[in-house]
Amino acid sequence: MKTPNHRPRSLLAAALFCVAGLAQSTQAADTVVVQWDAATLQAIRVAKPAPTVVARALSVVHTSMFDAWAAYDAKAVGTQLGKSLRRPVAERTTANKNKAISFAAYRADVDLFPTQKPLFDALMATLGYDPTEVSVTLNAPPTTSGATPTVGVDSRIAAVIGNIAAKAVLDFRHADGANQLGDLHPGAYSDYTGYTPVNTPDTIVDGGRWQPLRVSNGAGGFVVQKFATPFFGQVVPFSLKSGSQFRPGPPEPVGSVGYVNQAREILTYSALLTDVQKVIAEYWADGPNSELPPGHWALFSQFVSRRDSHGVDEDVKMFFAVSGAVLDAAIVAWDAKRAFDYVRPVTAVHFLYSGQLVPAWAGPGLGTQMILGETWQPYQAPTVVTPPFAEYVSGHSLFSSAAAAILRSYTGSDVFGHSVTIGAGSSRVEPGLVPASDVTLSWATFTDAADEAAISRRYGGIHFVEGDLRSRAAGLQVGASAWNKAQKYFNGTAN
Repeated sequence: MKTPNHRPRSLLAAALFCVAGLAQSTQAADTVVVQWDAATLQAIRVAKPAPTVVARALSVVHTSMFDAWAAYDAKAVGTQLGKSLRRPVAERTTANKNKAISFAAYRADVDLFPTQKPLFDALMATLGYDPTEVSVTLNAPPTTSGATPTVGVDSRIAAVIGNIAAKAVLDFRHADGANQLGDLHPGAYSDYTGYTPVNTPDTIVDGGRWQPLRVSNGAGGFVVQKFATPFFGQVVPFSLKSGSQFRPGPPEPVGSVGYVNQAREILTYSALLTDVQKVIAEYWADGPNSELPPGHWALFSQFVSRRDSHGVDEDVKMFFAVSGAVLDAAIVAWDAKRAFDYVRPVTAVHFLYSGQLVPAWAGPGLGTQMILGETWQPYQAPTVVTPPFAEYVSGHSLFSSAAAAILRSYTGSDVFGHSVTIGAGSSRVEPGLVPASDVTLSWATFTDAADEAAISRRYGGIHFVEGDLRSRAAGLQVGASAWNKAQKYFNGTAN
């Protein structure tokens, strides 16, 4: 997609925009879309929700912003109220767009992260807005097309537009199957489907099914994992007919040649881990600062906004499409995770190699040694070991493939031109030891970044090759579906 303020760059030109790390704060020239995205990510870092909840939150916030902005566009229609909020030409100023977008984002963020309201209040104050402003309604005397805008009234109408747009999105999403309000089962985002694991932390009943682990709580004790949001495949998607629309075929059955071979590959990775592979495994694990994979691609979208000098019109559409794709990716991934309830590598290795000596990474600072199969651990922090949900399919691979597909489509190019440098000894798994010297990860293309995110989970002992590759393919399908849907909202043809 090419827009007036967007200038596709050559690979060499884009490379000039590489930076040493992802921006953790907004910059002076950032649009209000980027500023609200950054505030949402900060709330996510504090709240630490499941990846699915992160994906949904980003979509809710950016959909609210898009629907508010659409009222000031000549063609675009909102996802909930269509073109019913359309404002006359004279009101379609950048100032009104910014205000409507900000009020919409504020309402959505406070609804999603109520404990972080002071953060959102502070951003509103910085932007010069009063979140309590409700002094006019849409029935206030409007300006006419082409007339000189009545600045005071028009500005206050923008606040109303933002509030109405956000309320419509929130009303819809409160009943989307995510159980945000705890009305389907007590507790926000709690399981209402009755999922119960076959295996226990101490007993592998079925070597092909997910096993909850007993992991460190970081304070000298242990906690038993619970499958995070096992119902999420039932959440209403952005562009899909259902969560099962792109469900892949079943994974390798326990005891099959493929099952054994995929476990052997994991052990081979473990035994031969290089510093670079360890850095890749850690960097992609949960985002640069615990934004989780959906938030990581939001940061990448921020980079694209700055790289290409986006205005508010470009950003509101790009983030809307990316977050919609990421939400659909979460739904597709968790549909498969629940449908197959498949074993994680850590359980498969323990199941296959119990009582046998195998060469593998032996733990922080211990390098590769011959260890008993039942003691093998992925290259992960002790508070993680492996994520609290089934292996098949890979969320990282699906999130990244889908988001990269949107960014390719929006920018009209695969060029990314981004990099990050990881300092010597900065590892959380092996602090002071890994990497031995600074390591720079760089991605010439969006595809490069998505592929590295995907394989990082195999380096880290989190996913098998089949779960990775099938997820990359599904992510392309999700990305294409979300892009087609987003364009219909852009050009006003969406139902």
